[in-house]
Amino acid sequence: MSTETLTKEKINGYKLNGFSHEEVGDDHLYTGLETPMKTDAFLLSDEEKKEKISILFEEIMDVMGLDLKDDSLKGTPKRVAKMYIDEIFSGLNPNNKPKIALFDNKYQYNQMLVEKNITFYSNCEHHFVPIIGKAHIAYISSGKVIGLSKLNRIVQYYAKRPQVQERLTNQIAEDLKNILQTEDIAVIIDAKHLCVSSRGIKDDTSATVTSYYGGEFNTPSKINELLNYLKD
Repeated sequence: MSTETLTKEKINGYKLNGFSHEEVGDDHLYTGLETPMKTDAFLLSDEEKKEKISILFEEIMDVMGLDLKDDSLKGTPKRVAKMYIDEIFSGLNPNNKPKIALFDNKYQYNQMLVEKNITFYSNCEHHFVPIIGKAHIAYISSGKVIGLSKLNRIVQYYAKRPQVQERLTNQIAEDLKNILQTEDIAVIIDAKHLCVSSRGIKDDTSATVTSYYGGEFNTPSKINELLNYLKD
């Protein structure tokens, strides 16, 4: 899979050169740090969104020829709508962003802190199929520290939206930089994309690794130290 970051200009160039969306559809189209959202994304309430999604998904199932009168299927549209809004895409709503409290670094611990193997489930924004992976986060305190569970919650918040792995990596890193008031942040994500393993090329053995190294972490010595901590 290509991991090239394609800007809007490059995408437009592909169109001008005769390439279709299908031909670039498996690439990581990464057009910016922010998740692409409409300006009126939150005019509807969550309940209104669930009602509309339920109706639309019922239509999709009907077009595919499924019998919506069957006991096993008739509740599926509402279940999918609830899952989309309340669970797997809940990170789209900024109201669901975890509340973060900082604490003084009273222990005067000035080395890297590493939280590794944070399991997350996301969804590829190109095919809406799962991305399953682990995130590793490290930071060096600038005087403040964060509760360990909050690192997990930040990962989950950004993962619970249609994603591109490169964007997910950078969104986590930029948020932690703002919260912890430091450039000394590292984020590594190792994930399996079901759009690669279950469809398309159907390669079940490959994985994708992305990383962000900021501040003191952007040196060979700190990178090596961090990678040693991550070894099982």
